[in-house]
Amino acid sequence: MKLNTLLCFLILLAACTSSKNENNNITNWAPSFHKVDIANPILVPDTSSRFFCPLQNGSVAWEAKNVLNPTALVKDGKVYLLYRAQDTAMTSRIGLAISEDGIHFKRQAQPIFFPAKDSFAIYEGKGGIEDPRIVEMPGGGYILTYTAYDGKTARLCFATTKDLIHFQKQGPVLANAKYINTWSKSGAIVAERVGEKMLAKKINNKYWMYFGDTDLFMAYSSDLLHWEVLENEESKKMVSVLTPRPGYFDSRLVEPGPFALYTEKGIVLIYNSSNAANNNDPASPKFTYAAAQALFDTAAPYKLMARAAAPFIQPDQPYELKGEVNNVCFVEGLVYYKAQWYLYYGTADSKIAVAMASNH
Repeated sequence: MKLNTLLCFLILLAACTSSKNENNNITNWAPSFHKVDIANPILVPDTSSRFFCPLQNGSVAWEAKNVLNPTALVKDGKVYLLYRAQDTAMTSRIGLAISEDGIHFKRQAQPIFFPAKDSFAIYEGKGGIEDPRIVEMPGGGYILTYTAYDGKTARLCFATTKDLIHFQKQGPVLANAKYINTWSKSGAIVAERVGEKMLAKKINNKYWMYFGDTDLFMAYSSDLLHWEVLENEESKKMVSVLTPRPGYFDSRLVEPGPFALYTEKGIVLIYNSSNAANNNDPASPKFTYAAAQALFDTAAPYKLMARAAAPFIQPDQPYELKGEVNNVCFVEGLVYYKAQWYLYYGTADSKIAVAMASNH
């Protein structure tokens, strides 16, 4: 892909904010990432790493099967990559790898976040902790959203931490009795870039989060700790803010990527998608996972303003085409580091890769 500048992205973004057509082709104003093929994949499974699992009461090769779907942040001048790792039983834990150039990472020997003998084991004791997304809290520290999987139901959960070492699990985002047993995943909080930090952003005195892996829905909070689902006042059902489109690459499902980026021109949500078995985009195999962008109103985060007609990243490399799940590019980590954007993504649910966009 041709490498465009983020500056052009922001300037041209303004021209699209008045569009009423949600299928507007916005690839001209979206940042243009290129895969770093010379380095990819940047992280692969490691059969030598061992971890004493408190639930299994024994040593496990915690990242022997797959590494995938990372989140990322910049801290102390380095990129911290928090990634999902699976053992051979397919239990997921979160590992940490650190880089001084955004491409070459040194991973820590032990997972930093994992199922334990605590009150949350009922949610995450069997399948584990999946697909993290992280942003900084304005008052200090970080909020991490993740999927807890009990072997039957996925629940969107979150935790807070000051140091990326000690985590306070806060439980399900959808804690209301109405939704506690509802399948929910993939929480992307609206954040604003301040230097190299991504800070959770209040809009109309509320923090906002996109979530879901069929349609996209929203939750809001006044303090980042207590969340409510955005509902239709009449039907009392969750409001769907982004839906699959028959005939397109995102005909089967849509799911948030990294945090949603707040800008003066709009809220840019990079989202993952899957191609349906029929009534789909015939140019890609069915169930192909690719990523695109949608633009939401800064004053009304639930208001869709524009949406890509085509994905900006899709599987075309061997490590993306074959793996635990074939034909997958699943984006989840985004950082602004040394004047460039780094986008981290899972490939074929097996490995991790990076794409870049320049800011000069």
